[in-house]
Order: sequence, then structure tokens, then C-alpha cells
Amino acid sequence: MTDTEPTAPAPAQQPSTPPPAPAPRPLGEVRHWPRSFADRLTAPLPGVRALARLAREGAAAVRPGSDGLRDIPLLPFAPGPLPDAGPDTLAVTWAGHASWLLRIGGLSVLTDPVWSRRILGTPPRITPVGVRWEDLPPIDAVVISHNHYDHLDAPTLRRLPRTTPVLVPAGLGRWFRHRRFTSVTELDWWEATELGGVRFDFVPAHHWSKRTLTDTCRSLWGGWVLTDPRGGRVHFAGDTGYGHWFREIADRHPGIDLTLLPIGAYAPRWWLGDVHTDPEEAVRAYQDLGAHRMAPMHWATFVLSSEPVLEPLTRLHAAWDRAGLPRDRLWDLAVGESRVLEPVPRADGATPPAPS
Repeated sequence: MTDTEPTAPAPAQQPSTPPPAPAPRPLGEVRHWPRSFADRLTAPLPGVRALARLAREGAAAVRPGSDGLRDIPLLPFAPGPLPDAGPDTLAVTWAGHASWLLRIGGLSVLTDPVWSRRILGTPPRITPVGVRWEDLPPIDAVVISHNHYDHLDAPTLRRLPRTTPVLVPAGLGRWFRHRRFTSVTELDWWEATELGGVRFDFVPAHHWSKRTLTDTCRSLWGGWVLTDPRGGRVHFAGDTGYGHWFREIADRHPGIDLTLLPIGAYAPRWWLGDVHTDPEEAVRAYQDLGAHRMAPMHWATFVLSSEPVLEPLTRLHAAWDRAGLPRDRLWDLAVGESRVLEPVPRADGATPPAPS
């Protein structure tokens, strides 16, 4: 028998260090983009077989039956007065679908504003808008996740002053400039800009873009992370399927106080599974993000798919309970409802929000 040298233990694998946060890009910067963003897709778009199946199944594939619509009167709708929100307060109000009024760092920000009663290709709203347009405060900025009609609504945007700063995905600026908006900032994934001391980071999503017959993936899609000067942080996911991006967002943007995640428009899964999270996947995304709280969206407003209208919330509650998550961290707001997070000190000197 011969002696052998002991094998040295393998060095511990160090966690990857996320790249430093990029410097904010100038507001209103005019940039040139590639003709297509199809290389950013995380799953292929539906092919001929899927389209043929959709044609065969017809309305049953994209609309619930009468049983699935009977709970429309039970959908949560509770409009109330907007909360006071000073420069040190973070407040959110759900106007419906993916439209939120965010009060952060003294700014009033709209996400994917859709105040129209109906949008192209869908039946009218099944719940009214949660906030009357005339009750909104002056809007300091608008963020857009992508160009689908239920997120980019021209009639609503015409109501805004053309000087309103709009922050949009790469390739979508031309649409706004054509409509005479004078402060349009386009960002690629992982880029940022600042307005009034609030930082706006554009982050990836598992989705796609299309508005006409000839512009598939000609503009980008994504979500937003808004960070106020005191450290309060909100993630708006836009429209997205489930996948690896959520963990990377958490690595680059730790300490998310609230994530706004979609839970509806998910059935049938063979058609929508790659681009829309179902309720169980939304809970996994919340956990991947390491967020303190979650507020669901993208349901209870438009009938876009075949699941029963009340099912997203029922399944969300069940998935939340199965995961053993604290119930008070799920902010399942009614359309029109608001929540306020008051700032409290952190050990590191920052002051993120905490529930009021």
C-alpha cells in the first residue's frame, strides 16, 4: 500500500456578485435601437400548430363559459379617497388591471394607465376604473411595460399633458413622440433614469410585444423597479411569465418592499403559460424576488382568457397558504383600494417603508 496525499477540499463556491448599478441615463435622450428584439424572447412565440388549435377551440380557449362569468358581481371593487402622500411616504392605489397610482418620493406615477371602458379585441371592463381621472393628483411620470393594448392605451394617454415624462421600453419612444410627448425616455433592460430623486430601473420580463400586423417584437418589454431617496422600493412586473429573471432582479435590487405581480389571464396554459404567470407561479416569483409584500394585479378587470373570473384570487390564497407565508404580507387589494407604507429607520441608516 502506498501513501497518497490527501485531496485538498474544493474551494467554496462564492455567490456571484451582481454588477454595479448603472449610472442613470439622461431623461429624454434620443437613442437608436435594433430593428427587432426577438432575441430577447425566453420562449418561442406560438407557432402554426398552436394557432390552428386556437382556431379549432374558438371562444372556449379565450373566454370563460357562463359558469365562469357568474361571479362578476363578487369581484372586489372598493374605490375610496386617495391617501395623503408626502415626500417620505410610499402609497399605492390599484386602478384596475396593471394600472396603479404610485406615490413615491413625492412623485405621483402611473403604471400602464388604461382608463378606457374597453380595449381592442376584448369585451368591456367587468369592473369600473377604481379611480376617477379627475380625482388623480397631477401626474409626474408614466411608466409603460410594453405595447399590448391592455397596457398601452392611446385614449387614456391623450388625457395627459404632452409634457408629462414617460418612461418606456427600448423601441417604443417613436410611438410617443409621434403623439407629441416631449419627454420620452427609452431604456434597455438593466438601465435606469432618475426623476425628482426617484430612481427608475427597467428590468426584464418573460413576455413579448406586438401592436400591429407588422411590428412583432419591434419594441422591448419589461418591468420597473422604483426606488425613493430613503430606500423604499417597489417592483412593478408589468406582464410576464415565470422564469429565471425574478432571481436576477432580486440580486440586483435587494430589499424590495412591495412587488406588484400579475395573477390572471393564464388559461389555457398551452397558449399562455410562457407569457402569463398563473397564481401559483406568482407566489414563486414573489419568493424569488425576496420581496416583503406582494399585491396581485392583472385580473378582475378585463376578460382576456378562459379561467373563471374569480379563480385567480382563490388559487392565489390557496398557494399562499400552502407556502406558509404570512397572510399580512399579501395585499390583495380591491379595485380602487389604497395602501400606505410609512418610512421607518433601518439599521444601516436607510429608511424603507413599513405598513401603516
